[in-house]
Amino acid sequence: MDLFEKVMERAKTADLGKYQAGADGYFMFPKLEGEIGPEMNFRTPFGVKPILNWSLNNYLGLANDPEVRKADAEGAAKYGLAAPMGARMMSGQTVMHEELEAMLAKYAKKPAAFVVNFGYQAMISIIDCIVDRKDVIVYDYEAHACIMDGIFLHKSKCGGEKMSYVYPHNDMEKLEKQLKLATKKVAETGGSILVITEGVFGMAGDLGNLKGITDLKDKYNFRLLIDDAHGFGTMGPNGGGTGEHFGVQDKVDLYFATFAKAGAGIGGFIASEKPIIDYLRMNMRSQIYAKSLPMPMVVGLKKRLELMTTNPKYRENLWKIVHAIQEGFKKDGFDIGKTQSPVTPVYMHGDPNASDVECTAEATNLLLDLRENYGIFCSIVVYPVVPKGTVMFRVIPTAAHTLEHVERTINAFKECKKKLDEGRYKAKTVDPWTMLKSGKVEF
Repeated sequence: MDLFEKVMERAKTADLGKYQAGADGYFMFPKLEGEIGPEMNFRTPFGVKPILNWSLNNYLGLANDPEVRKADAEGAAKYGLAAPMGARMMSGQTVMHEELEAMLAKYAKKPAAFVVNFGYQAMISIIDCIVDRKDVIVYDYEAHACIMDGIFLHKSKCGGEKMSYVYPHNDMEKLEKQLKLATKKVAETGGSILVITEGVFGMAGDLGNLKGITDLKDKYNFRLLIDDAHGFGTMGPNGGGTGEHFGVQDKVDLYFATFAKAGAGIGGFIASEKPIIDYLRMNMRSQIYAKSLPMPMVVGLKKRLELMTTNPKYRENLWKIVHAIQEGFKKDGFDIGKTQSPVTPVYMHGDPNASDVECTAEATNLLLDLRENYGIFCSIVVYPVVPKGTVMFRVIPTAAHTLEHVERTINAFKECKKKLDEGRYKAKTVDPWTMLKSGKVEF
């Protein structure tokens, strides 16, 4: 069979691919236009409409901060988008990159840091670089896809031998059991143990149990790598991350974060002991064989980090909105799970006995109503990621939102929940796309 024909057949039954014809441009790959912030325009195949946006990880509101925009523009004007040309190791190293790394190391309370050009591929490369086929990885079941891809790469080096162990999400008792197995395994192979978790779990907003994990260092010999993409800049007294929040940053051996969330940029960094950072600099394939982070981004990131470290108003504004919307949801009876971070999941419950198609239809209609009639834009998660009959909205508060935005959103959710409870979103004879084309969405 021709490879492309095989791919096209597979696409017809893939989890997302089978919905592509109807959902592309609305539920998947939506186009948000205008200045980055709470109020943007949503361009759909059926027109353009203003929306209140709760879907961007611009936690501190830095994307459109005047000082940040000025630094970005000056960096682009001075250096252009091409500089520096080449990988860091060969021809892409600059004083600016080194200055940013020094700032990041100080902020993360580590001796050294290494700036990377893209967060996802860097995490894969860190794992690939730091462990070999004799080493064992122990990881949280809900680890991010970039961590999982790094673990898959590690598995490919191990010739089918089991060299990774997973523990149920934040379950310290099961983690200890896996550490016992891992300790036994490395005694046979002569290897070492790496534990990997996240600081803030980006879907449900709960925190990795860093205190529980680091306490186990007293009994087991392992190193700890955390992905703190959602915690960097938002968690801890100074925004230093989830390790700072728990008071265990000194026990985090490899601290990784991206600039794509609170930093409102692109790229990321890894911080650790200087000899380890030097080793990663010389051996991370994703950095050795890829272009250096462009100068305008480096210049802009220095300004972002300066504001993050010297002006607490950004975090204060963020947490004012976080507390307002989370307390508001809870006050009105909404289930927001176990979030301890700005990430705010809102769970609603339809018919648990509905078929897969009926569940998807009900969730689709609910989201259509929220976007079309209330102008609220946020991400949605449905079965099989959450239990059948459950709809999870992922709401991301930022420092740029206002209390009026919070009130408007909670009121909209209350009205939609009432309709859901009344069964008004169950599959109708009218196709949702027909309603959108007509410009009249009613439930």
